[in-house]
Amino acid sequence: MSILLSPPDVGELEHEYVLAALRSGWVAPAGPDLTAFEQEVAERVGAAHAVGLSSGTAALHLALVSWGVGPGDVVPVSTLTFAATVNAIRYVGATPHFVDCDPETGNMSPRLLSEALSDLATSGARVPAVIPVDMLGKCVDYAAIKAATEAHGARLLADAAESFGATYEGRAAGSFGDASVLSFNGNKIMTTSGGGMLLTDDGDLAAHVRKLSTQAREPVAHYEHEEVGYNYRLSNILAALGRGQLSRLDDMIKRRRAWRDRYRSLVAASAGVRILGGAEDSEDNCWLTAIVVNSEVAEWSAVDLGSAMTEAGIETRPIWKPMHLQPVSQGLGGTLDGSAEEIFANGLTLPSGSAMTEEQFKQVEAVIHSVTKA
Repeated sequence: MSILLSPPDVGELEHEYVLAALRSGWVAPAGPDLTAFEQEVAERVGAAHAVGLSSGTAALHLALVSWGVGPGDVVPVSTLTFAATVNAIRYVGATPHFVDCDPETGNMSPRLLSEALSDLATSGARVPAVIPVDMLGKCVDYAAIKAATEAHGARLLADAAESFGATYEGRAAGSFGDASVLSFNGNKIMTTSGGGMLLTDDGDLAAHVRKLSTQAREPVAHYEHEEVGYNYRLSNILAALGRGQLSRLDDMIKRRRAWRDRYRSLVAASAGVRILGGAEDSEDNCWLTAIVVNSEVAEWSAVDLGSAMTEAGIETRPIWKPMHLQPVSQGLGGTLDGSAEEIFANGLTLPSGSAMTEEQFKQVEAVIHSVTKA
């Protein structure tokens, strides 16, 4: 593909940060850049503690482990998400319960979550935590989600893997719930190549996650272990890359927002086509722009546009296949109304990278015009 969906946007500044880290001699996992990166992200988000980890998945996993979530427990989770969110639940032996989405945003429906929690309580299920996902850089309705989780005594673990830099009612993504997780994977709004972070105001949780991420070694001179640990710590070198990226985050968001605005103008003339997330996206980080097409009205489909893009060497992708439809999820329950399935059937994510050039966008624009005839 000549034009990618969301490639890394890395420049000379990041080279300087990484080279400085290498020259410092701190090549081992821990080091001053990792400490600084954790502090800088925590300050940006407004969380008391941050723990740099090898992935967002690792952050989800260690939060659940630290809370004692395990076999016999049920964890309601967004069905419209990448598999990693649900995998973390299954790593600890708990059972996912899939919750459908708000059709306008793709985010977990607070109404359906409340229904799910009530039904699970009636059945006698133990529900220690709920994991909503910020879809494509738009925060969930945290006020309503929090009200539902608190009413049923469940912890809120916010999967903000896609939303770093976004806000909800003026408060930063990553600062919600009992803990939040970020992803710095290569395709995210900013990257450490591979990596993630757990954010929380709970000092005991942060300390336990940090301990577990370094094989749960006890603080003694010899190797002593009282718990099963994991090799999940983010490396100092990758943290240096993250520090360079973090200093450019606002500019990268601004660039992606500009593409979102251009796409919105492009599809405005096409009946039956909408931007996923709704008209109000001033607090979103615009990580990926996705459209949802009513083919009966538009007289063309998301599949038509995706095929034309592929022929032109432009990467697109359907929106997440709902987790309740995945073969690996057979036999698992959910509270569903078909909204996620409709978005999957009719949605398409478009090139949104902050490094995309004007020339590249014009190539994308030309294909859109050729399909929509707008």
